[in-house]
Amino acid sequence: MRVLFVTTEMDDFVRVGGLGAVSAALPRALRPLADIRVMLPGYRDIIEQLTHIQIVGRCPAFAEMPACSLGRAATRDGLPVYVLLCSQLYDRPGNPYGDESGRDWPDNDIRFARFASAAAELAMGKLDKNWAADLIHANDWQASLVPAYLAWRGAKLPSILTIHNLAYQGLFPKDSLRRIGVPESSFHIDGVEFYDQLSFLKAGLVYASHLTTVSGTYAREITTEEFGCGLEGLLRVRSDAAELTGILNGIDESWDPRSCAQLAQQFGAGDWVGKKANADYVRKQFGLAVSRGPMFAIVARLVHQKGIDLVLSAADEIIDAGGQIVVTGSGEPALEQALIDAHRRRPDAIGVTIGFNEAQARRIFAGSDFTLMPSRFEPCGLSQMYAQRFGSLPIGHQTGGLAETITDGETGFLFSHPSRASFLGGVRRAFSTFVAHDQLDSMRRSAMGRSFSWSISAGSYSALYRKLASV
Repeated sequence: MRVLFVTTEMDDFVRVGGLGAVSAALPRALRPLADIRVMLPGYRDIIEQLTHIQIVGRCPAFAEMPACSLGRAATRDGLPVYVLLCSQLYDRPGNPYGDESGRDWPDNDIRFARFASAAAELAMGKLDKNWAADLIHANDWQASLVPAYLAWRGAKLPSILTIHNLAYQGLFPKDSLRRIGVPESSFHIDGVEFYDQLSFLKAGLVYASHLTTVSGTYAREITTEEFGCGLEGLLRVRSDAAELTGILNGIDESWDPRSCAQLAQQFGAGDWVGKKANADYVRKQFGLAVSRGPMFAIVARLVHQKGIDLVLSAADEIIDAGGQIVVTGSGEPALEQALIDAHRRRPDAIGVTIGFNEAQARRIFAGSDFTLMPSRFEPCGLSQMYAQRFGSLPIGHQTGGLAETITDGETGFLFSHPSRASFLGGVRRAFSTFVAHDQLDSMRRSAMGRSFSWSISAGSYSALYRKLASV
């Protein structure tokens, strides 16, 4: 079965959030089950890393979108990758979505509509003369116009849209319709219109054959007013028609502390001396004081959704009780600055690195005792899975994928409300466990024994692919 996996991030080349990890792991897990090929925009970082790109097709200009070429290459382990080559749209500094100061590119409507339109053409067999898709799997708002372009061009190809985070919707002024060749007739409440704007994500929710999201809990949550971001009515309709499925993400098999080469010292369940060696390394790296107290980690995008403000509000209590906090990530400038200020106030107890380095993240998970995840909502979350495999017990809000992957009191701690008081309740339980050595040992062993294999997710996606392709 031929599947085109359309994404704007892939850890092999470029990563902003969890989508990059999913896009690197899920297609690989699906390779034994399908002829799966990944399509990406031709960002500068990707072009520089691919050793050989063969031009297989060309897209003429369309509406106000420039002409472009389609290249085919492969990852080091042979996974086929298509890249859309258009230097004026994708050869830029910064990240895939914005400039170096964090501002979105003003032409993101054209950048990602051009990408989606080309993906539809490729899937229909119009670009690579040697390949067409039986099904197309689009991810998040940047690829959400793929099912829509297929529909507007009369293609009967089945499509899946995976919602990794409903809060990011790709909203643009109505004038974008003309710029990207969207039919005016589709701009209404049952089409692409969302409060008099064009919503890329809504287009995908309307036109995709099937919707998935990254945990069963989140699939239910987004049909409610609290989590539906204004789209809950449409999502309820799709859910009631059995066209919305939650499939939990997995994590890469390399997240194993017994064999991870990036750690200061490898260790397994029960080898707490090895875990302590990683803690000592992290404390030294971040300039923290020598301590016998617990280390709390944050490895996350530093945004409001992740509850970073709750950690800041609780930091003094954590430190006064003997804890230390280590943070790595990037995101909203105000939260980055607040964390830097907190570090300056207590450099002995709060360590902060703005930015993301995976090797450092792995050492932080390995060295920390607890991982803080007070997210207001969390479609799936990966850090809590990484943390458990490395013996860092997650403290998470009971929502989305956190509720599904943390067993309260056994592999971590769940708290019920995204508030300071509720969060501190989870933190205090962690402190109590830290001094109860038998309980801490038992919980760490249980957490490290968890399996979050991508093969489980891949099996679910493969079954869904075949079901849709047979309709």
